[in-house]
Amino acid sequence: MTAQDLLARLVEALKRAGIPYMLTGSMASSMHGQPRASNDIDVVIAPTVEQLRSLKSLLPESEYYFDLDDALESLKRRQQFNVLDLSGGWKIDLIIQKSRPFSITEFDRRVEVDVQGLRLHTATAEDVVLAKLEWAKIGASKRQIEDAAGILKIRSAELDRNYIEHWVQDLALQEQWLDALRIAGP
Repeated sequence: MTAQDLLARLVEALKRAGIPYMLTGSMASSMHGQPRASNDIDVVIAPTVEQLRSLKSLLPESEYYFDLDDALESLKRRQQFNVLDLSGGWKIDLIIQKSRPFSITEFDRRVEVDVQGLRLHTATAEDVVLAKLEWAKIGASKRQIEDAAGILKIRSAELDRNYIEHWVQDLALQEQWLDALRIAGP
């Protein structure tokens, strides 16, 4: 199964379960910036308990590993849990939307895009940059900075720099922002 096939199945299941979602992570940064290979799919979700139960029923146990207890605990703690595609080895990180102002704003700004005929909700280029900077700060990851820089290189003219710089200040990401700008170049 290709990433595109898995994403199509996942999006369909999320829609049928009524779960608002937003593609993020390396797939979103590849869409907005420079593509790179990844064997996982990161999706922010804003589910209820019943919607998670419904999602579990829509992902057959013969094809997916989905621990409902883990998912429900993650919902309580506003963390992430994983769903594994048993045939292709893909890992799906389902990230429960946080209640902080940036996370709410980021989710509200998500856009619907067409990816090879698949309509899906994804984080905006600006919000992917910010998320990548934040992951770089948490994990001291150069790869995250490079992903952010890739978006800056390709989308520089169309990015809302005021929006990015507001959240860079608010989230204390100045060091990571300057690194991404340096790598992106003029």
